[in-house]
Formats: sequence, C-alpha cells, structure tokens
Amino acid sequence: MSKSVFYYKPLPKNDLAIEEALQEKVKQHPEEGFWMAYHRLRREGKPWNHKRVYRVYKGLGLSIRRKVKKRLPARVKEPLEVPETLNHTWSMDFVHDVLENKRKFRAFTIVDDFNREALQVEIDYSLCSKRVVYVLNHLINRRTKPKKIRMDNGPEFIAKIAAQWAEMHQIEFKYIQPGKPTQNAYVERFNGTYRRGVLNKYIFDNLDQVREQTQIWMDDYNHHRPHNALGKVPPVEYAKKNLSKASLAEINQKNNNIVLTNSSN
Repeated sequence: MSKSVFYYKPLPKNDLAIEEALQEKVKQHPEEGFWMAYHRLRREGKPWNHKRVYRVYKGLGLSIRRKVKKRLPARVKEPLEVPETLNHTWSMDFVHDVLENKRKFRAFTIVDDFNREALQVEIDYSLCSKRVVYVLNHLINRRTKPKKIRMDNGPEFIAKIAAQWAEMHQIEFKYIQPGKPTQNAYVERFNGTYRRGVLNKYIFDNLDQVREQTQIWMDDYNHHRPHNALGKVPPVEYAKKNLSKASLAEINQKNNNIVLTNSSN
C-alpha cells in the first residue's frame, strides 16, 4: 500500500446548497421527478454534476413512488405527423375535475404540435360547441390560423357549427379513431402534465382560483419548464430557435406589408 493511500483522509462533503436547492424545487413542483428538477437547476446556472445531485436527492428521500398500472392490450396506432413549423397542426381535448363542493367543471386545452406550447386552457362549468368556436376565433386573431386541428369525436367537436367554422376558415379537422386516445398523444400528454401540476395539486373553492393557478402554471410551462421532447428547453424558447426559413420569410413579409400600409396612410 502506498503512503498516499494510507494517510489519505477524505474531505468532508458539503452538500447543503444542493439540499436547499432540491428542497425548494420539490416544494414548488412536487409532481416532478429528479430529472426535471435537475434540468431546472442546470437552466438556473447551477454547475453540479447529475450524479452528485442524484446522490443527494436519494439521500433526502425525495424520490416519487411509481404507480403500477395494468397494461392494456396492443392497439393499432396511427402515426402522428410531426409539423415542421408553428401553427401547422393544433391538438385539442377536454379535461374534467371537481371543486371542493363537488361541482364538476371542464378545461378545454389546446396545444401546438410543433413545440408543444400551451395555447389556451379555457375553464368553465359547461363548454359547448359555440364556446369552442369562440376560443378558436380568439386564438386565430391572436396568432394565425393552423392548417389542421386534431381532436377526438366529442359532441362539441363534431357539431354542425364546428364543421361550418372549419369550412369557412379552410382548416382541416383531423378526427382520431374512436377509443384511440394515443392518436392524439400530444394533447393527451399535456393534459396529464396539467392535471399533475394544477388539478391534482390544489383544492379549489371556485373557478376563479382554478383560472388564476392555471395561468401561473401555463406561464411556467411555456417559458421556463424544460420539455423532454424538445431537448430540455421550454416550448417558447424552442420555437424561437427552430423557426424555419419559410416561417421567418412569412413574418418578414407580414412586417413589410404593415410598413407599406402605414407609409401609404
């Protein structure tokens, strides 16, 4: 045995800063696991190695217990089209929950398939087809109209007013097969994250509380929360980095048209 090995004394480990950072992340986002907390810390500029952070994470007993679920029989899946630009394909669906007084309410969710951005979460006791059309009109005025919208066969989506609206705006409605929610996987994945981050996390007395907390959560989801499918960056940041040349040309053309209009006036 060498003298250096015999006389070596390991330095005391000071992981207090990591412990405090992890405890803060778990307090803010108890539904998220280790990797999401680690990537949040990396985005904040923390230089700690993931193995060291994981050791502290396990030592604090912060691991989330996995729920064992029964496997469903194999189903025929329709491949999802991955858009190349923003506003090419949207996906929309409904989420249900109850208030503390047991009154049921619904959340109408819409996401952009390109960067998984949460475009709108409309919350109310009842959301009929007219309300769906109103929300879509609001989004089109705020952004631009998509080429396609993917959805299930719910009564709000197959109503006559919805079909007329799609025909008027020349937007293709893509209906998934009945009983095949995986064919609308982007919004279904978002709904699960939204449920864990808001609906299952708090007990609400009224709809105003739901709307307020949803807006806070959406801001974090779109601008700060690392997304696994986007290379650990938030949706808005991913869209800025990956705008195609066609999208940039379209934006420049719109800006030039605005300048020409203002000059002529």
